[in-house]
Amino acid sequence: MDINGSVAVITGGASGIGAQVAKDLAKGGAKVVVGDVNEEGLKSVVAEITEAGGQATYSVGSVTEDADVEALMEKAVSEYGAINFVFANAGIFIDSLFINVDKTGKVKTVMSTDAFRKVVDVNLVGAFLTIREGVRRMIDNGWPGVVVITSSINGTGQPGQLNYSSTKAALNLWPKVIAGELNMRGVKNIRIAGIAPGYAATPILLGMNQEALAAILTDVHVGRLIEPTELSSTVQHIIENEAIDATIIEVTGGVTYGPRQRAK
Repeated sequence: MDINGSVAVITGGASGIGAQVAKDLAKGGAKVVVGDVNEEGLKSVVAEITEAGGQATYSVGSVTEDADVEALMEKAVSEYGAINFVFANAGIFIDSLFINVDKTGKVKTVMSTDAFRKVVDVNLVGAFLTIREGVRRMIDNGWPGVVVITSSINGTGQPGQLNYSSTKAALNLWPKVIAGELNMRGVKNIRIAGIAPGYAATPILLGMNQEALAAILTDVHVGRLIEPTELSSTVQHIIENEAIDATIIEVTGGVTYGPRQRAK
């Protein structure tokens, strides 16, 4: 798919990976619609794009709400007349040990039901709604396109992240399942893929304890955090390369360890 002239819808677009992808696609000539619950962040991203000569608008809402996701997609259709690229990127994490035992051998804390549900709601239900509402409009209007999901290297399993890792492990399956269903129904002009980032240079990681960060990076082959631009360039490569379909691409800088034992 040619980025220039396409219409892109991006969730989690107010900051981090979503914001970087929005800016880079707009730079390449795409018309961009960003969605998020953070309106100030959305305004900032749209302003940066338009000041650079690109085209962008935004829609405030939660990916967990049908009406908000529908409004986001309709914004793209009403403003730019199509949907060609959907980046299901919105996600959260609420880390906690599933069962935390104290020095006496008794249970000290547990992962709360609320923490489990919130992560599943945003990361899984949100991705489900985003992809469903984007793809149904692409099919009904005959718009060719690409859907990209943001998974995570921690989809392989990470202590302290039962909720988060579970959602990302599930998302790793989706490109094959959804592409398989499209293929069964003869829909050949929409591809589904995903990226699984490693430790990226987003505000959360940049602001963490630097000693803890240094310990993490000892297990990363390139020895540094992944830049958002490196993730964005991978997304662009997926869009432009028709052979990338029904798969997840890891972008980690060479994470070489098994699940790290962390106490929370």
